Amino acid sequence: MLETKGLNALLEGSDAALKAADVVMTGWEKIGSGVVTAFFAGDVAAVKAAVDAGAEAASQVGTVQGVQVIPRPHDDLSKLGDWIS
Repeated sequence: MLETKGLNALLEGSDAALKAADVVMTGWEKIGSGVVTAFFAGDVAAVKAAVDAGAEAASQVGTVQGVQVIPRPHDDLSKLGDWIS
């Protein structure tokens, strides 16, 4: 996950993340108060590299609220939203 303040930063970060590693963007969500989050899937090392590159790019445009990589998420977690594949 890559969470930013503002859509412009999220777009910049998502673009960099997708170019940095072999990952798939599974979706994004508006959290509220201008905070938006993008979700990525792939092998753990690729996702880690992607979100690190995305956070770096997003921080040059806006504010990065947070970055999180969840290795091997539990199957029931996918019931919370369509963003996990």
